[in-house]
Amino acid sequence: MARYALVTFGCQMNQHDSDRMLEVLSSAGHMAVDDVKDAEVVLLNTCSVREKAEHKLSSEVGRLGMLKRENPKLLIGVTGCVAQQDGERLLKRMPQIDLVLGPDNIAELPALLAELQAGGPPQVRTVFDVEDPAFLRADPGVKRPPVSTFVTVMKGCNERCTFCIVPHTRGPERYRPSVEILQELRALVESGVREVTLLGQTVNSYQDPSGSLKPAPSSDPIHRGWTHTHPTTARQDESEFAALLWAIAEAAPELIRLRYVSPHPRHLTWPLIEAHRQLPLLARHVHLPVQSGSDAVLKRMLRRYSVAEYHERIDALRAQVPDVTLSTDIIVGFPGETEAQFQETLELVERVGFTGVFAFKYSERPFTPALRFGDDVSETDKSDRLARLIAIGDERRRAHLESLVGTEQAVLVEGRGPRGDFTGRTVHNEIVHLGALDEPIGRLEAVRVRRAFKNSLEGELCDAARRAPLRPKPIAPEFRSLPVVH
Repeated sequence: MARYALVTFGCQMNQHDSDRMLEVLSSAGHMAVDDVKDAEVVLLNTCSVREKAEHKLSSEVGRLGMLKRENPKLLIGVTGCVAQQDGERLLKRMPQIDLVLGPDNIAELPALLAELQAGGPPQVRTVFDVEDPAFLRADPGVKRPPVSTFVTVMKGCNERCTFCIVPHTRGPERYRPSVEILQELRALVESGVREVTLLGQTVNSYQDPSGSLKPAPSSDPIHRGWTHTHPTTARQDESEFAALLWAIAEAAPELIRLRYVSPHPRHLTWPLIEAHRQLPLLARHVHLPVQSGSDAVLKRMLRRYSVAEYHERIDALRAQVPDVTLSTDIIVGFPGETEAQFQETLELVERVGFTGVFAFKYSERPFTPALRFGDDVSETDKSDRLARLIAIGDERRRAHLESLVGTEQAVLVEGRGPRGDFTGRTVHNEIVHLGALDEPIGRLEAVRVRRAFKNSLEGELCDAARRAPLRPKPIAPEFRSLPVVH
């Protein structure tokens, strides 16, 4: 048995995979430690969606290599998307590495570590479970889950967006049987979880492989169409995701909130919009990646929707759920993007009024079709466009947060913040910091917003008898230490 440290880079799916690795290793008798200097095994769980994450991996492996020179028995493993992407090439490029493990091979981790500890050669396991998909479920008996946690409903992606490496690193779409999802949710709720975020690369494309879901109820017996989407295409966009949401609401009534990431705009269907209108459980916030506001760029990206279709779906959602807030992902500097096309993106951002814009410069990713386009937008133009987009997004977010000052919000308290006070989120996904004389974690609290920060809010309990002020902000440490979750 070994002491291990786990370092996570990337998205919610990577964090979810890290949680499953922790449970698999703990069940096998291994012990987690906080400092890599105390570890016999260090696992780096990686993301490859953007080039920056790979640079972080190289940097961390270099640091760990110095530790390995002092302790030759130290084992270094790389897991996640970079492992799946590069496989054997990682061992050649970074000889410090002992293990390369893909996302579908997490269950094999204890056996592979046993072989390495016995003196075996470096191992590479990056096999997709396409024929017999497996989904590791959370085990509350190993580690008590937090108030808010993740549940995977599908993995992989069939969209083939030209900029995206996910189909290569996560494989084709595979869906989890609804009965497994509901069983995991019930177990999590019984252990104290009060908010769940459903995960999937195109989460709202979900289809139940067991065929056991009841159809989603609808107040409109005649299926409504779309002005900008052909009826045949609209039928292809339909999924059973809305039916899954209804089943979760019925199976886990103690659950306070339900969220999901990351959806694809073409699967924002009428049944899903209807679920948002009728289910109090669903958060009043949707993260809906648009990537660009130019039809020409969207076509080169192979996003399979137009700007008009995106607006129509958003407008339909807002008509049914007027207080819904929206956030998005945008790539600037995609091959061939002109200044005029970038201006179209800025116009879309202004029109939609996102409360959160996650913007990134295009970077070439291996195995993606966009490589043949060439990276023809200069780094100067990319940086300029990114700065302009972020400025607009920041101003939108600032105005939105300031508009909430003085309002009362229902805040699900998730845990303690960096000051030792409490932190939680509203139904619209705003982060709120508050003080309390008792322990409000796991409860839905009435909170009055007192002040807006750049990315969060300060609030106070409406119950004056339990109210406490926020503590002074601590002085930030000069250096960070591993492990770090990005």
